[in-house]
Amino acid sequence: MPIDEIRDTKIQKVEELRKLGIDPYPAKSNRTHTVAEAISNFGSLSDEKKTIVIAGRLMAVRGHGGAAFLDVYDNGSKIQGHIKKDVVGEDAFNKFQRFIDIGDFIEIKGTLFRTKKEEQTLEVEECRLLSKAILTLPEKWHGLQDEEDKLRKRYLDILFDPETREMFVKRSKFWQSTREFLLNRGFLEVETPVLESTTGGADAKPFITHHNALDLDVYLRISMGELWQKKLMVAGYAKTFEIGRQFRNEGMDSEHAQDYTQMEFYWAYADYNDGMELVEEMYKYVAKETFGTLQFKIKDFEIDLGREWERYDYRETIKKFTGVDILSAKLEEVEAKLIELKIKYDRKGFNITRALDNLWKYCRKQITGPGFLVGVPVALSPLAKRDQNNSELSQRFQVIIAGSEVGNGYSELNDPIDQANRFEDQVKLRESGDEEAQMYDYDFVEALEYGMPPTCGFGVSERLFSFLMNKSIRECQIFPLMKSNSRKG
Repeated sequence: MPIDEIRDTKIQKVEELRKLGIDPYPAKSNRTHTVAEAISNFGSLSDEKKTIVIAGRLMAVRGHGGAAFLDVYDNGSKIQGHIKKDVVGEDAFNKFQRFIDIGDFIEIKGTLFRTKKEEQTLEVEECRLLSKAILTLPEKWHGLQDEEDKLRKRYLDILFDPETREMFVKRSKFWQSTREFLLNRGFLEVETPVLESTTGGADAKPFITHHNALDLDVYLRISMGELWQKKLMVAGYAKTFEIGRQFRNEGMDSEHAQDYTQMEFYWAYADYNDGMELVEEMYKYVAKETFGTLQFKIKDFEIDLGREWERYDYRETIKKFTGVDILSAKLEEVEAKLIELKIKYDRKGFNITRALDNLWKYCRKQITGPGFLVGVPVALSPLAKRDQNNSELSQRFQVIIAGSEVGNGYSELNDPIDQANRFEDQVKLRESGDEEAQMYDYDFVEALEYGMPPTCGFGVSERLFSFLMNKSIRECQIFPLMKSNSRKG
């Protein structure tokens, strides 16, 4: 039967049920036990012949005549039900056969027993419809095959694919263990604005929207409250962090999404060396808590987070892989090397800073990790302290795993004069066409003038989780943004 006809038939069943005075979508279930609880407590419940009520989605019906076996799924667990005309009565059994289909949510009441094949089963005494499905589920054993359908109809992908379901359980555990790690070390969780009149904290192109009440164009944040959290350091808090969504109006690929989850922490009286030590400890803790291991296969790399983490010097690494010395190289030389290595780059707003960044990203792809990139030029780190031994370099570090950056931190710049000058340099870059250069945040500079203690800041996004899963970032988002797919007709 065509899908549209099946849908029409199920809608007719809904109408018939209502005419019979039966609500096909009741507000509440009388469930006494989850399926998982019924299974885990099967021995005592069956021995006592205790009457219980379980609920879930009907996923299979086997049998004919006056009896049938049912498969009922609830929150990843399954139990078998057995419904007999002799037990529930002829009228109830006929209603079950007439009105209840695979895909419906039902509630069954009865006692537990084992079949001759030793399968844990509930002998149904009463059956009640909880929610009538009017669309037919995909074929059980194959589920969704089209990759776009899996993203667009994630609810069905999760329903039919245990691995997908487990991945999102792990994602939740990933952020839960991150939060636990920081809370256990005295960090205070905070919330900072999502809408900002001046965007900052990262080199990225923002989304712009309009605030009607204030008649003001505002930006969706591109960092997890970096400048706000540093204002909290000024306010006297010693350790803060935030986990939330941030937004960047940039390209989409396997490692980048436009809206995603990020964590950032700020730690007063610490520097980037303290930060690297804490971050290494945190990554190991989160990986072990989430995945139960420190060994991972990521792309073509074999990664062991448990081994000693290396340090990769920015200048030495680029020179090793390309022969370019970043401290003496001119823009023309770097651009020639980009062309020679067939590295794609955007000519709009092109400058020595962007050229070196493109060159570094080429080199990064060849690094296994885990380790930290250090010795990054100040020009690429407008919010980081200068290195005490070389004022052209910053006290910045990036976590490098499997050829990608999966974490970024630094000794935060707290010199208000230096910060103001760097913002001015960023403004010049923006005026020259660099849309990723940062805006001048006058309020933040003013806050720094009241004094901010030495501080280490660090941020990591859900890219780390997708890397450890060895999947693209979109695959690891429960409901990634998709183009509209409006139903027709």
